[in-house]
Amino acid sequence: MTNPTIDLRSEKFALRPRVNLQVRAGQSTVGTAVLASLHPRLQNMKLQKIRVLLLVVASLAWWALDSAAAQDKPEIVSATILALENKWNAAYKRGDIATMESLLADDFIITVEDGSTLSKFGYIAHNGDSTLHVELTEMSDLKVRTHGSTVVVIGAYHEKGLSKGKPYEYRDRFTDVWMKTNGRWQVVASHYSIPVSQ
Repeated sequence: MTNPTIDLRSEKFALRPRVNLQVRAGQSTVGTAVLASLHPRLQNMKLQKIRVLLLVVASLAWWALDSAAAQDKPEIVSATILALENKWNAAYKRGDIATMESLLADDFIITVEDGSTLSKFGYIAHNGDSTLHVELTEMSDLKVRTHGSTVVVIGAYHEKGLSKGKPYEYRDRFTDVWMKTNGRWQVVASHYSIPVSQ
């Protein structure tokens, strides 16, 4: 069987002279000479595509960095944390364990009104108690302080409900500490205390 040779010198292929492409049994052999001998217009088009691609990649990188920086602006962080505080408050009121589980860090600790502390597990177990019926939870006078990936929230808290069939009511001051880890905000510590005037 003979090996046909395709002559790439014709204008149809727009290649420079002295380049032969040999085709054997469905395989092609292209030497570096073929790539080096591409018509200058094709080389320019290739360079333009590379330049456009680099420009697109650089633009996307700049946009991603700009978006990340915008998300870390104090006013955006404050709004995010206040939304998470409200989400936590609503989850506590309705006994939504899954939402609280996602908002509390694994090493979360809370100090409650009587001075005792609860871990994440203890806090969730307390809230899952079927004898606890929270009727009202209100936050007010909220102030947010941002410190990089840590945010401190202080404010007033009012809770009312039934515990083991007996009514209770708290009017507290609280401090919550939120941290951003792995791109996610979670509360790591919380402290509730009853003002001396009560």
